[in-house]
Amino acid sequence: MKPAILVVDDDTAVCELLQDVLNEHVFTVHVCHTGRDALALAQREPGIALVLLDMMLPDINGLQVLQQLQKQRPELPVIMLTGLGSESDVVVGLEMGADDYIGKPFNPRVVVARVKAVLRRTGVLAAEPTAPRAAGLGFNGWTLDTTRCELSSPQQATVALTQGEYGLLLALAQNARRVLSREQLLELTHSESAEVFDRTIDVLIMRLRRKIEINPHQPLLIKTIRGLGYVFAADVSHNDKAA
Repeated sequence: MKPAILVVDDDTAVCELLQDVLNEHVFTVHVCHTGRDALALAQREPGIALVLLDMMLPDINGLQVLQQLQKQRPELPVIMLTGLGSESDVVVGLEMGADDYIGKPFNPRVVVARVKAVLRRTGVLAAEPTAPRAAGLGFNGWTLDTTRCELSSPQQATVALTQGEYGLLLALAQNARRVLSREQLLELTHSESAEVFDRTIDVLIMRLRRKIEINPHQPLLIKTIRGLGYVFAADVSHNDKAA
């Protein structure tokens, strides 16, 4: 069966564009123009694998829809579609558990790439073949599998990462012991985004610390360098085979 994507946007032109491009990449597409219709459809259609959610809707706003989706189907990934000047919505959405965001106007190829990346992470799509490379990055007992985009704890438990969290952790680990500014991290993790915000890095750092630090309030792995940015303060090894 083709993976089903739910597009939620009151702009019919945007919906038609997304429907056309996603259909070309062998996705089934459902379209809703209001938040309430989207919530009802997501509840009665268990086959929906991902939601593309606009933050500005005519009945209830996208953040309210995201909050309800988290209650109804917490496993369902959501990518936010945001307009210019929606920095606060992006930050709040990421804090609420959204997987990623795409700024408007967007490049359709970027949307498809982001959708596929999230669906590979959730196991809906198989991982694409990659050129031979180190399969894993190891640090302090953790393993970041760069083939499956998965993080394993020192106890060999899989720790769920959103696409944004994975991309940021990969950028930090690949530049261990090097101070990276927010601008550099934005470039490394969102090089194809139409719109990015400095504060999204801070939110993703906070979420990563909650997952990999013993005490997120006194981080030992991802440290803040006041006035400069962040540094990944661990020795990183390149493993031929990920755990």
